Amino acid sequence: MVNLVIMRHGEAVAQSSQDSQRQLNARGEAEVSQMAQWLTTVYPQFDYVLASPYVRTQQTAKLMLAQQGNTTQLQTLPELVPDGDCHQVQLYVDALLSQTPDARILLVSHMPLVSFLVETFTKSGNTPIFDTASLACIDYSTGGHGTLLEKIAPADLSLLRT
Repeated sequence: MVNLVIMRHGEAVAQSSQDSQRQLNARGEAEVSQMAQWLTTVYPQFDYVLASPYVRTQQTAKLMLAQQGNTTQLQTLPELVPDGDCHQVQLYVDALLSQTPDARILLVSHMPLVSFLVETFTKSGNTPIFDTASLACIDYSTGGHGTLLEKIAPADLSLLRT
């Protein structure tokens, strides 16, 4: 069962006075909407949606929540910034799962952290590269025992429809 989805934010504008303030561009919004529609068909609801405090991840998470149409609240997790601490994120996820063992969790973050998170949660030695708005679906149990079930990017969705 997929209970953990790790997602990179959608494509963002190239320039801003501060990296943390970069917003999604039109393509990024379209990518995220496309991924949200697909995710809703296979993994319908999230109990927790956590995102970095950066504007582009907050926008991505809000678009994902809007497509899901549920009442889950977006939580900001400072450890999900690009140079965040994977171990701290894992401890937080483990705490959520100890409270709600069947919870589904969406983490929205940045490269390179999303790659390191996949390795942290699966112990696979694999740190995959994420295109913008890509996501990894993991069957995870507390303590670092997870299996990467699939990794999908917006470009992959057109292949699934043919």
